Amino acid sequence: MAQFAASRHAAWLGAAAIITDAVGRVLLGHPTYSRDDSWLLPGGVVEYGEPPHVTCQREITEDLGLDLPLSTVLGVHSLSPHRPDLRPDAPCPGEVRFVFDGGILTPDQVEAIRLPREELSEFAFLETREAVQRLRPVDGQIMLAAYRARLGNTATAHLADGRHIIGTPALDRHDVHVRYRPMWDSPLNRGPVPRHLPVQQAWAWCFIPDGRVVVVAAPGPRGALPMLPGGTVESIDTTPEDTLHREAAEEGQLILADPVRLGWVLDETGEVYGGVGPNARLRLAARVTAIGPTAVDPATGRPFARLLATPAQAAALLGWGLPGARQAQLAADTARDRWGLPTARAAVIEEIPAEGMRLS
Repeated sequence: MAQFAASRHAAWLGAAAIITDAVGRVLLGHPTYSRDDSWLLPGGVVEYGEPPHVTCQREITEDLGLDLPLSTVLGVHSLSPHRPDLRPDAPCPGEVRFVFDGGILTPDQVEAIRLPREELSEFAFLETREAVQRLRPVDGQIMLAAYRARLGNTATAHLADGRHIIGTPALDRHDVHVRYRPMWDSPLNRGPVPRHLPVQQAWAWCFIPDGRVVVVAAPGPRGALPMLPGGTVESIDTTPEDTLHREAAEEGQLILADPVRLGWVLDETGEVYGGVGPNARLRLAARVTAIGPTAVDPATGRPFARLLATPAQAAALLGWGLPGARQAQLAADTARDRWGLPTARAAVIEEIPAEGMRLS
């Protein structure tokens, strides 16, 4: 028995949590003992005889002053003893890290955070693209895989030295990031667009028959950023609805029917359009009647990732916070009342096949 026990693999254990604010930014802490100025997810080292979830809750309480429930295991990551980020003076027999879902903090909970100054000098809520830059490379891979498992409603992400070992989910395959857009915290105005405001943008919640919506993601050097189909109103477009039809076809190869206006969001500066001043960004809902094969977007010269998500998942991906969640519900209610579409069931975010889809 002693020989068998001696032959068993020994490894360190770690536990961390994905904790976000209402718009999807990830909470990181800056440890005072960091030699390379790297940041960390909330969590720490599993002590002898301690279950990983107990470690995670203990560390959150010690480091943030919060008592948070952990809802699920988002990721399990096996790290070899020979990975390149290890310091020569800190030999490691290998490590297994558990990443839990620590939930979404309310503004009151954020205000209640208290740091142990001997351990953490500061904390920050960061977009995932920025968070990756502050984490060590392997920690960034762990964070992204676990966070995308939450967003995409996939099974627990299992990784070994930064690589998925049981398939690669769509959000990871296309390196999709949530992008926080402060201006889009603005409420949705339900009435007609005032005559003095030009409509600069038309985006739509585009529904397929099962109640899910299409999200497109533009690839870029720092990852793909999700958005609803649609785009900038051009001089060639007679109406914003024309813009929607054109952009949806170019970006996602979508054929739409019966677009209906949900409302508009005020852009006070028009900075992204060259500083044109106050303008309206129109939000619509539409039915998808056909999805063609993947094609190159003429504006970017690259094909967009095409994803299917529930309206609630789409709102989380877009980083619109509570206003986005309300808009998603309005769009779903409109689809039900106008077209008789069902409420989409919680499901894994999946990619639209390259050959397109037949829609009944």
